[in-house]
Amino acid sequence: MATYGPMTMRIVIVGAGFGGIGLGVNLKKRGCDDFIILEKSDSVGGVWHKNRYPGAACDVPAHLYSFSFELRPDWPQKYASQAEILNYLKHCARKYGLDPHLRFGAEVTDVRWDEAGNHWIVRTASSQIFHAQALVTATGQLSRPSYPQLPGAASFSGPIFHSAEWQDCDLRGKRVAVIGTGASAIQLVPAIAPLVSKLHVFQRSAAYVLPKFDKTYARWQIRLFKHVPGVLRMSRMLIYLQHEQRAFAFITWRAALRIKRRAFFRHLRRGVKNIGRRERLTPDYRMGCKRILLSNDFYAAMDRANVELVTEHVKEIRPSTVVGEDGVQRRVDCIIFATGFAATDFLVPMKVTGLRGQDLHQSWKGGAEAYLGMTVAGFPNFFMLYGPNTNLAHNSIVFMIESQIRHVMACLARLGSDGVCSIEVKKHIQQHFNAGIQRRLRNAIWSKGCTSWYLTAAGKNATNWPGYSFMFRLRTRAPRRDDYVVQ
Repeated sequence: MATYGPMTMRIVIVGAGFGGIGLGVNLKKRGCDDFIILEKSDSVGGVWHKNRYPGAACDVPAHLYSFSFELRPDWPQKYASQAEILNYLKHCARKYGLDPHLRFGAEVTDVRWDEAGNHWIVRTASSQIFHAQALVTATGQLSRPSYPQLPGAASFSGPIFHSAEWQDCDLRGKRVAVIGTGASAIQLVPAIAPLVSKLHVFQRSAAYVLPKFDKTYARWQIRLFKHVPGVLRMSRMLIYLQHEQRAFAFITWRAALRIKRRAFFRHLRRGVKNIGRRERLTPDYRMGCKRILLSNDFYAAMDRANVELVTEHVKEIRPSTVVGEDGVQRRVDCIIFATGFAATDFLVPMKVTGLRGQDLHQSWKGGAEAYLGMTVAGFPNFFMLYGPNTNLAHNSIVFMIESQIRHVMACLARLGSDGVCSIEVKKHIQQHFNAGIQRRLRNAIWSKGCTSWYLTAAGKNATNWPGYSFMFRLRTRAPRRDDYVVQ
């Protein structure tokens, strides 16, 4: 592995997904070259580099799930695949000259605020050290796979891995267990079901799955997007408005979800002919409490003769079998965990130390929180992209990230002017903001009647924004001077 000596620069960015690439491009466009992007993997892309399981794709249309400054007219389909999104991010990095700023294989393990020097000291797993006036983390909410604690997992003799850490093994003719039926499972199950001899899908709780109205763009449409001014941006705006109105059902009038629930039952009946299996694929909680999923082929895959739906919890794993709580042993050659991510464990396992030795994770022991999802009292010149309570259940997270980038850019501009050496959100401002967020979330559908990755073990929603995305953009359009201690 290549090593780099101690470096001093104005800004260190952690993570080279949409957040890190987007911020890097904006810095370059403003004429700032004094920054570095540290990425623990060997490529840009974030989750779109790591999640390369069969069938991986986005559930937000590509015209909207892309940067506003780099619209792509020739997406082949309405919903982009993992490979297409990864190539898009690589294209953005190349086009805007980010290559000299990228350091791969650089996993950040420890960051500490130096009070005497008014800068951050950043350390990586390979003992590289960077000093920076400002630190921006862009590690996201879906970067750490969540593994279930199952007895005997280490004894399994075949391939055993998480969908986010896919291993290239030949599944043809094999007996496979997929544990989990979340967002990754509904994509990979239809992709591998025709290949394997037997597929056991272990379901803890059923998901609401709706049709994915995908389409392949015709050549004339792509030419229109490419050559007629404004058409592509208009397409993006229409998709945004279509998705934004979905928040009405989550936030304003939950009874509207009854319409979607009827659509779910129609979709389930069309895909699954076996009545008993259909009943077991019907959720026992209110629609919207967990993430609503999109797929055209999941239910058809679950109706295949070589696919078994198992609703018994896994009791243990043995060298060649998965044992359910009912005692049934299922012989398998491969185990795939589709069990999601530790979404509420922000910045874990990175150690973050602020003013007076304050430990960020200790301050978050009741659940992560930040002002506008970006700044934390006691941690000057520290910003997060896709931080606490900035996730959406209805629209494009790229829209939210660009809103945050605009806010961070304004803070960095203030930090670099008039002798200002530190910016820190006021504690009472952060507390007041998050008290309001949690008040609204207590009445939100995500906090009613189920457990999900939106919630901490104690039941606090540390992930979702409890409102419309355009309201977040308005709230973050410019930093309010009275919200921050500026020195």
